[in-house]
Amino acid sequence: MRVMKNFTLSVTIFFAAVIASASFAQTPGTSPAIGTSPAAAMSAPGGQPNPQEMMKQMMEMSKLNENHKVLSSLDGNWNYTLKFWMNPDPNAQAQQSKGTATRKTIMGGRFVVMDVTGKMLMPDETGKAKDMQFKGMGIEGYDNVKQKFVGSWIDNMGTGISSSEGTYDPATKTFTFTSEVEMTPGMKTPVREVLKVTDKDHMMFEWYENHGGQEKKTMEIAYTRAGKK
Repeated sequence: MRVMKNFTLSVTIFFAAVIASASFAQTPGTSPAIGTSPAAAMSAPGGQPNPQEMMKQMMEMSKLNENHKVLSSLDGNWNYTLKFWMNPDPNAQAQQSKGTATRKTIMGGRFVVMDVTGKMLMPDETGKAKDMQFKGMGIEGYDNVKQKFVGSWIDNMGTGISSSEGTYDPATKTFTFTSEVEMTPGMKTPVREVLKVTDKDHMMFEWYENHGGQEKKTMEIAYTRAGKK
C-alpha cells in the first residue's frame, strides 16, 4: 500500500511537471535563487511551479545511498528461533518455535522483501494450544524524503497492514522502529522493535509492547544465516 501510494504520487507530480513545462514554454526561464528552501526553489516568480527544479528534486530523492545498502547487506536465507511470552506472569516460560526467512532486494535496491514461514503455538477454537502454520511478509526501505527507515508487515494471523518508521545506529549496527498495533477494535498498543546485527551471519530481533506506560519485551527472534552456526 505504501509503495502504491508513493508511485501514484510520483506519477501525478511527473505529469503535472510535464503540463507545467508545456505551458511555460512561451515564457522566459528564470533560475531559482541560491540558498532557498526546496519548496521555494520549485517555484518560479508569481508562485508558479518550476518543472525543471521539480523533476531535479524528484530524481535526487530517488537515488540510492548507504542506508539502502545496509538493508541489502542482510539479503539471503535465514533460519530463526522465536521466543514468545504470552503469559502475563513474568516468571512463565517463553513459548518457542522455529522457521525460515528469505530476504531479497527489489526495485533496483530501494526496498527489501522478507518472506517468513514457520510454526507457531496458538490456541485453536477449543482453546487448546497447537502448532499452526505461520506465513508473514515484510517490506523495508529507506525513505529519502522522510529521512527514516520505513517498513510494513502482513501475515496470516490478521487482516491489517502494520506500518513502522525507524532509525539505524551504525556504531552498534542496530535498527530501532516504532509502530502502533491494533489487534482488536480500539485496543491500540505502542510497539518498539529493535534489530541488532551481531555480524554478517547473525542478528537478533526484539519486540517491546507498551501497556499503561510500562514497556515489556514479549518476543525475540534469533536469526542465523542458513548453513551457518
